[in-house]
Amino acid sequence: GSAYKNKAVQPLLDAVEYYLPCPTDVENIGLDLDKDEEEFPVTNDDNDPLIMLSFKLEDGRYGQLTYVRTYQGRLNKGDTVVNTRTGKKVKVGRLVRMHSDEMEEIDSCGSGDIVALFGVDCASGDTFTDGKHSCSMSSMHIPEPVISLAIIPKDNKAQINMSKALNRFTKEDPTFKTFVDHETNETIISGMGELHLEVYVERMKREYSAEVEVGAPQVAYRETITQRAEFNYTHKKQTGGSGQFGRVGGYMEPLEEGEYEFEDKIVGGAIPREFISSCDKGFKKSLAKGTLCGSPVTGVRCVINDGSFHAVDSSDVAFQLASVGAFKEGYMKAKPTIMEPIMKVAVEGPSEFQGAVMGSINQRRGMIIGTTEEGTYTVVEAEVPLSEMFGYSTSLRSLTQGKAEFSMEFASFKPVPKSVSEELIKKFQDEKKEK
Repeated sequence: GSAYKNKAVQPLLDAVEYYLPCPTDVENIGLDLDKDEEEFPVTNDDNDPLIMLSFKLEDGRYGQLTYVRTYQGRLNKGDTVVNTRTGKKVKVGRLVRMHSDEMEEIDSCGSGDIVALFGVDCASGDTFTDGKHSCSMSSMHIPEPVISLAIIPKDNKAQINMSKALNRFTKEDPTFKTFVDHETNETIISGMGELHLEVYVERMKREYSAEVEVGAPQVAYRETITQRAEFNYTHKKQTGGSGQFGRVGGYMEPLEEGEYEFEDKIVGGAIPREFISSCDKGFKKSLAKGTLCGSPVTGVRCVINDGSFHAVDSSDVAFQLASVGAFKEGYMKAKPTIMEPIMKVAVEGPSEFQGAVMGSINQRRGMIIGTTEEGTYTVVEAEVPLSEMFGYSTSLRSLTQGKAEFSMEFASFKPVPKSVSEELIKKFQDEKKEK
């Protein structure tokens, strides 16, 4: 049916009535929260305790409009219902039956009815009961988001409106997710496809007048070292009173497993015991930001085997700063390299497009691991850098006439090619100059 020119809408509605099951023909399963989510059949009987599910929220003229489907029992105007997720009690002030955008005020509804309530603060997928028993309807299957975008508000007003909009959209739509990436400080929105996110960005501008710019999210790179390097650094600072003094010597080497390891091989008290943890703190502080592209450093073992102290001038701070200096000195000698996140990608589509899919993966610096045939369908598995996956859903759609789909998950970090590394280092240096 097409609502645009009202073509075939009536036959479609008739078909719904003729062919689809009536609420009493369907067996619905509820979960008893008092009995460790044990399943039980919902009766569809008006005389049993009330169970209903909110499945859609809308921002109406009179506040939030919540669409609910009554599975069991009756709901009357003025009744008090309980949200089983939050435990909050809500009084039903207005009960309406929706006819497109027209509302019909009703006094009560029975099992199987779909009605709307006003002024109920809840999320999509919440179950309501009359409080006599605690149960929940099984929620919908919500797939993992496949695409993300970074959104940047233009000014402070847009920032406030944007957070209002995101708060609203995440409540309305369980497949729409948003979070702040602490590494890049960007607000990231994720969803089921580029069109899905485009609609929400458009709604932000139209309904909330939040002017936002959209961009590909920054990739969370890492830095690591590739060879062993010695360091021997002395931190000296003389001020009016007691100064600061600390010398740290040792080496750093690549760590096969894990992110960071600290080893103390000091003998003969070259560094007093109370300052060993200060050295560890100093090295940890240095891991937060590498010198190549400003990304966190990972996969490093720092070993200290020498040092010296001053009876008066040595302190916790002095040894922390000495370790930071020692790390910088050793880091550049240890041939650091930039690592990028590699995603495990599985593309599923008709076998006729297998060549085009493989070509598109090779173009994106991907490495094909294997292919499996399932009837007329082929699944191509590959490892592709995350930075190359932006916009992939659109190009895959056009390559395969919209018949293929892909899923991706994080696999590992691997070194970036020399050309990409040079580009990232140059960009980081330019940003530092601007600051």
